[in-house]
Amino acid sequence: MKPNDQRPAAATAPRDAASDIWSKRGETIEDKISQLDAEVIRYKEQIKKTRPGPAQEVVKARMKRKIRQKRVYERQRDILHNRNFGANQVSLAEEKIKASKQKKKRHNSGQSNLSFLSILFPRCCILS
Repeated sequence: MKPNDQRPAAATAPRDAASDIWSKRGETIEDKISQLDAEVIRYKEQIKKTRPGPAQEVVKARMKRKIRQKRVYERQRDILHNRNFGANQVSLAEEKIKASKQKKKRHNSGQSNLSFLSILFPRCCILS
């Protein structure tokens, strides 16, 4: 790749698509977490209603499993959030680089215009 070549727009499209996929996956994980929350609340109510003994222990074991699942989903959600954040940071950095390149080009073209005008009007008080 030549140094002055710019990356085509198709190269950034997969990153945007991946970001969309990650955010959709994050939404489904959020739904699963809320479902697990509802189940944990339901199990807590069942524990309050049952007498201490084997039946209550079974419900407690089920509740513990749901809590573990919830923690797993929360970790997955955090990982997806961090990936999405990283992809957004890369996109912002690319935009800043493009903007600074354009600014440098404008600055250089302005310098060449000024040097051209100084050749035409060497003793002009405006340019000195």
